[in-house]
Amino acid sequence: MLADDGDICDYAVIGSGAGGGTVAARLAEAGMDVVLLEAGGDYREIAAPGLPEHGDVPAFHPLASENPALRWDFFVRHYADESQQRRDPKAGPDGVLYPRAGTLGGCTAHNAMIFVTPDDADWNGIAALTGDPSWRAENMRRYLSRVEDCRHRPFWRWLSRFGIDPTGHGWAGWLRTEQAMPGEAFADDELCRLVAATAWGDGIWRRLLGLIRREGDPNDRRSARRGFEGPAYTPLATAGHSRTGTYRRLREVAARFPDRLRLRLNALATRVVLDEGHRAVGVDYLEGAHLYRADPIATASRGARRHLRVRREVIVSGGAFNSPQLLMLSGIGPPAELAAHGIPLRVALPGVGRNLQDRYEIAVVNRLRRPWSSLSGACFDAADPIYREWRDRRRGMYISNGSAIAVTRRSTPQAPLPDLFCMALLARFYGYFPGYSREITDHHDYLSWAILKAHTQNRAGTVTLRSADPRDTPVVNFRYFEEGDDPGGADLKAAVEGIRFVRKMVRAMGDELVADEEMPGADCESDEALAAYVRDNAWGHHASCSCAIGPLAEGGVLGGDFTVHGTQGLRVVDASIFPRIPGYFIASAIYIAAEKAADAVLAARLPAYEFSATEPRTVDAVGGP
Repeated sequence: MLADDGDICDYAVIGSGAGGGTVAARLAEAGMDVVLLEAGGDYREIAAPGLPEHGDVPAFHPLASENPALRWDFFVRHYADESQQRRDPKAGPDGVLYPRAGTLGGCTAHNAMIFVTPDDADWNGIAALTGDPSWRAENMRRYLSRVEDCRHRPFWRWLSRFGIDPTGHGWAGWLRTEQAMPGEAFADDELCRLVAATAWGDGIWRRLLGLIRREGDPNDRRSARRGFEGPAYTPLATAGHSRTGTYRRLREVAARFPDRLRLRLNALATRVVLDEGHRAVGVDYLEGAHLYRADPIATASRGARRHLRVRREVIVSGGAFNSPQLLMLSGIGPPAELAAHGIPLRVALPGVGRNLQDRYEIAVVNRLRRPWSSLSGACFDAADPIYREWRDRRRGMYISNGSAIAVTRRSTPQAPLPDLFCMALLARFYGYFPGYSREITDHHDYLSWAILKAHTQNRAGTVTLRSADPRDTPVVNFRYFEEGDDPGGADLKAAVEGIRFVRKMVRAMGDELVADEEMPGADCESDEALAAYVRDNAWGHHASCSCAIGPLAEGGVLGGDFTVHGTQGLRVVDASIFPRIPGYFIASAIYIAAEKAADAVLAARLPAYEFSATEPRTVDAVGGP
């Protein structure tokens, strides 16, 4: 028997990323008593090489994702078939690297900061599934306005003061968004050629007109119904061209309301405690740094066992891998899966850890005849002159995340929405593997087109338990392409079409700039050869949908109000909630949905649970170390 240690709150939020950080801050601002549990530490308070620059400088985001002080390395399977899995050159014995973050701010502390909002159809699909009109796109725009402080449309920002706003942007939210257009880019002849080739490479007049009318803004409301199509820039979540996200949001709110928002760092949640009526009444966690085994410097320490009593609600926001893991450790999930690990069943939910989805991404990598002049002197550290330009004036190429320009398009004329996001990167990039960040920072004579396939068909991925030890990572298998549930191969065909499209734009740059195509290579030309290249090399980094909203009978885990079926006072708010993966880049959708979740929590105001001052509780093997 272990008595409660006296730590108590109204609301516990597990995870500080785009979902948990947003909810925790909003509840605290509304006057609620909130404890946020984050398994990592504060990267800005850690004395480690590269910090805090790796977390602050937009161009350093690849280095942030590989900095041992804030990274979690998951190794995932793309295929159950071992022979196919081994065909990926990025795959090691443990799988393919899937970078995540274990730090305050979650993955908003290391992501590429791209803020591209979902299409209207993504929100309307949830409304249709749940029968809840509050999920419709016109209502979700209200939540976007709470999040976004748009600084990249200055003319419309000024007109919005007078009630004139056809763009649908948010102008007074807590997350600033900016456009990174370094002046050096316009002095780089090769880069100017790239932009011109992109704008003129496909449907000259229609694309160019769209670029003029919308200024290349993919988030303009006037394009939302049919989907933005054509050349675009990528808005970034930066403030004064420095990374921003839930780290800043949480620190600012905690400073204003220290009695309302308490941040518990180095706190690895091991179980959500349910009472006899399946109401969430507490969280067990381990206190200690580097306890989770995704941490590259994980320790052998078992940590100090702690318990947090919760009077109203527990909000799980661990992400697409950790949220289903925590639910299963708490006895909520597929009965056979729990039984296999000796975990007593509390709530049978077969959909927990199922329906895992991601984008397919593939690269066309070109070696240039000479380096980008705009990257001259770039060493991607605090000693080079481009860093000093960023540090002293917030100017130069490091205000960018490395994306020069992008194009959205339909993979087929029949596609209801644009489903390809093709992004030009001034780097050698072809996916994630240990040491990938130096491939990017050490080569200045490459142009990589990253092709992202959205609105994917495959929903067959799974997250399952490796063991009942909460320090272990789960087993993740995305079951790509033929192993999934896309029998017609639509996703594979779309990726092949994306390769053919970006090759046209590269050819428009001219042979005097491009030396050769390294990947997939000039000899890879037929549909069959390109499909094999995609199958063997594709990756993703927007894992979603593993605790999906939807009816229980159809494998759903959550109601439309984010509550876990069969429980009280327990919600999930993160990338795992979506029935289908929305938009192109998942962060904006999570921020927006999290604001909606905060409203749902405040509207419910579940009556406070009454704890006995002397009642002991049993700590059993479930979720324990």
